[in-house]
Amino acid sequence: MDKHMSYLQKHASVTKSRISNFLADNQWKDVNIQASLYEQRASGAPHVRLEVWSASGLERPTFAEAVKHEFKETSVGESFGPSWSTHWFKVSLQIPESFAGKHVRLLFDSSSEGMVWTADGQPLQGLTGGGGGNHHVDYVVADRATGGATQTLFVEVACNGLFGNGDYTIGPPHVDRRFALATVELVVPRAEAWGLYHDLTVIAQMADKLPQDSPRAWAALAAANAIVNAFEARDAATLGAARGIASEFLAATGGQGNHQVYAIGNCHIDTAWLWPYDETKRKIARSWATQLDYMERFPEYKFAASQAQQFAWLKELYPGLFKRVQAKVKSGQFIPIGATWVEMDCNLPSGESLARQFLLGQRFFREHFGETCQVFWLPDTFGYSSQLPQIVRQSGAKYFFTQKLSWNNINKFPHTTFRWVGLDGSHVLTHMAPAETYTAQATASELIDSVKRHRDLAYSNESLYLYGNGDGGGGPLEAMLERLRRMGDVDGLPRVKHCHPNEFYDHVEKSAKQLVSWKGELYFELHRGTYTSQAATKKFNRQAEFLLRDVELLSAMAARSPASAFAYPASELTRLWQLVCLNQFHDVIPGSSIEMVYEDSDKIYNDVIASAKSLKERALTALFASPASEPSGVVFVNTTAWPRTEIVAVPQLSAGTAGVQQASSRGGALVVAANIAGVGASVVDLAAQAEVVPVTAFIDKAGNAVLENLYVTATISPQGQLVSLRDRHAERELIPAGAKGNVFELYDDVPLFWDAWDIEIYNLEKYVELPGAKLAIVDEGPLMATVSIEVPISDGSSIRQWVSLSATSPRLDFSTDAEWHESRKCLKVSFTWDIHNDMATYETQYGVVQRPTHRNTSWDMAKFEVCAHKFADLSEFGYGVALLNDCKYGHATLENTMTLTLLRSPKAPDAHCDMGHHTFRYAVFPHQGSFNESAVVQEAYQFNVPLVQLPVDVAAASVASTPYFGVAGAPNVVLDTVKAAEDDAASVVVRLYEAYGGHAKATLTTALNVKSAHLTNILEENAASLDVLSTGSQKSMTINFTPFQVVTLKLSL
Repeated sequence: MDKHMSYLQKHASVTKSRISNFLADNQWKDVNIQASLYEQRASGAPHVRLEVWSASGLERPTFAEAVKHEFKETSVGESFGPSWSTHWFKVSLQIPESFAGKHVRLLFDSSSEGMVWTADGQPLQGLTGGGGGNHHVDYVVADRATGGATQTLFVEVACNGLFGNGDYTIGPPHVDRRFALATVELVVPRAEAWGLYHDLTVIAQMADKLPQDSPRAWAALAAANAIVNAFEARDAATLGAARGIASEFLAATGGQGNHQVYAIGNCHIDTAWLWPYDETKRKIARSWATQLDYMERFPEYKFAASQAQQFAWLKELYPGLFKRVQAKVKSGQFIPIGATWVEMDCNLPSGESLARQFLLGQRFFREHFGETCQVFWLPDTFGYSSQLPQIVRQSGAKYFFTQKLSWNNINKFPHTTFRWVGLDGSHVLTHMAPAETYTAQATASELIDSVKRHRDLAYSNESLYLYGNGDGGGGPLEAMLERLRRMGDVDGLPRVKHCHPNEFYDHVEKSAKQLVSWKGELYFELHRGTYTSQAATKKFNRQAEFLLRDVELLSAMAARSPASAFAYPASELTRLWQLVCLNQFHDVIPGSSIEMVYEDSDKIYNDVIASAKSLKERALTALFASPASEPSGVVFVNTTAWPRTEIVAVPQLSAGTAGVQQASSRGGALVVAANIAGVGASVVDLAAQAEVVPVTAFIDKAGNAVLENLYVTATISPQGQLVSLRDRHAERELIPAGAKGNVFELYDDVPLFWDAWDIEIYNLEKYVELPGAKLAIVDEGPLMATVSIEVPISDGSSIRQWVSLSATSPRLDFSTDAEWHESRKCLKVSFTWDIHNDMATYETQYGVVQRPTHRNTSWDMAKFEVCAHKFADLSEFGYGVALLNDCKYGHATLENTMTLTLLRSPKAPDAHCDMGHHTFRYAVFPHQGSFNESAVVQEAYQFNVPLVQLPVDVAAASVASTPYFGVAGAPNVVLDTVKAAEDDAASVVVRLYEAYGGHAKATLTTALNVKSAHLTNILEENAASLDVLSTGSQKSMTINFTPFQVVTLKLSL
């Protein structure tokens, strides 16, 4: 018997541990492979001299600004801070004579992020200090060094890690985190030792991850063990023998039938998350400069980057680096991808916002790279709207990539490669990386998992593999590229090739057999709290979306008014849309970023809203003249496409203004705006307002407040809860006996980990009801009746609410002020109706989606909190009720109870998330007929898009008698957008959609002098032409719609 026999089979785990220790930088590093990785080292003077200049405050000075200052001497071991501060190091190098002819690198570890610059101000490469797999602190000084040569470099150090400055990944950032300058030295790497290190890493992973009863796993373990035996730390000559063993093992190739992996490097830089926008701008430069360097050293390497906004920042702030990117795009190694302005959230933005993401993104990529992106690239967003396939196809793309649904915490998504079919029937070829990550580390383990986890191998034997450090940027490391070189075609692993994602999708499209389809939304079974966290951001977004909608429509009309010299503000509107789209990034609008991000986003929204209001006033002045100082009437402009009659509060009027019938308890005077034409205007003379049947308010014998108009009678208990809502025409009570509406509920809100992200189902088990008090009538009619209620929540939190019923509508409005200072609590409001249906209807982008009101299956149960836009509706045959809102997105319907989530109070990553004062509105809208027979869509628009008002002198006011636009013959078609065409000043673009899920034949009429009309895509590229008919001064076009179809027209004038 051979006493040196290893008996691997009997102690495989021990051998694996031995191999792991051989590779590790641990207590054995003086005798394992770590001892041989560097031939020589040099630090300190004269070879390395260090000086530093620290910026004051939290400024991020440019290179040009930094080098103007006086630098002082510093040394390894010093610490720098505080968090988010910037420190510029001047590094003076002198190559030791003994390094002559050698490959020399600088190791610079600041324990934080940094960027290497040339002495004349060119960015060279990013650095990531500290520990972990993101560690990257080496910079190539010379491939073949000259002894005694000198070189000066600058290193810009940012006092934050790759993931910001918090604890446990998502903890709020520390204010005064310090970073130690851990290492600055010149080194000569031993190429043969590094080669062995990469060889053995791959082989050891194969030994660990391949099926343990397979011959190849045992062969890998035997080879790895033999390598360790062959190596001697004190004898570099043993490296050759050890590498020979590795080469022999890795030379065995797989068969042509093996699974094919298409590898693409990426670094998925979150545009903001655990760091602010301004730090992202530096992360982009650091990450992409590093990848440009790797492209020179690894010619096969391909790297993809998304988000046109990030390219725009690079172009603005690092023009030289941007030109290098353009060159590599042309050579095919740097791949712009994704098609959108940012990797946006897909739950919360409106349909028009999603369209603008693609319009802005594709236009940028075309202008600067000559490419139209084919792949919609969204690996890390928290759910995917059912209208995305249509929007993607209408934006010049046809493929979709994500992996996020692998995070589902209840059901595993059943597909990897499939056709995703949208709400309207459009479809896109979709792939979800079976490695289940977008930050793979280029390991054999992940490649093996890419086969094991592929759920559609019956149809397609290939997968996409995204590797590289990400979220905080960084991207692939040299070691990853070395490992991929070794794993290209090795027995036991799938075959690997570097490729453009288009190549992967094109091949799947041609070769896959009978791919399955998935119809409808890709609901993400996690991060449901992102529908609610950071309430102010969501409210700002809704306001900005509708404000820009009005501004574009009014500006387009004003620019074409014969009596006006108004110029359409195209460049400013583009800037504003870019800012709105920026804040729709998938960690900003969902509410999952640090507090600094929301300080920035608030400034952005204030800029957008202030500018848009100014543009709106300019357009109104051009169309209708300036407001009167002593008005006798009001011009009302209706920017929706149907006639409206409403009671409107006009702040500029008061009870003392002649003709005013009622002052509002909340300020201003109430005016009857009757029959305001769709996309038109009317002058209302205060002295000759339309007559309406008055609304009344009184307290009944039980102490309830009763609001009653021509349509409904609403009864509100002394606790502020809706105990009766009766439709007077239908003679129907909508609230079951013993049930209530407008019930405030306070829930525990403690998720498993992702604080700002998650609402968990178990929290629904633990809540208290919050009764109100101090019920009082504050408006008694005749135009508006209102009661006020106070609802105590805790010592620090409370609600004040006004419930109003106007004389002209069955809609009951709830205007709410909340003072909110809770910790990990969630506030909801619920309504229980005498209506029953297995499905509820929720508004999504350009349409609606139906979801179950029961929890029969785990898939149904997982949707215990869902996203909706302006409304949710519960209807049965003949009747229904819609719950409208002006800025809320989290909804639930369980059986006959509808719930709207109002506020959350998570403590990470923003320790002060949602603390403070909030205002929001919601409403209930009862309607005869089912949802498809209702005007819910229109009512929800009206709730969010108030009539534009301009107090005027009636004698001097004049408005066009003909509406600017109208839609006839199709009540299910919504005119959503009117804007100037992007590249054609003489054209107007109109976007409409079918909102209810049916066919339609709509006639679009306009007062504009239309010469020709074309159907276009979202990119405004002409397709089919439409016949334009003339009737007097009106032009008209007939358009056929299929269910939920989005139609864009370009009208040439």
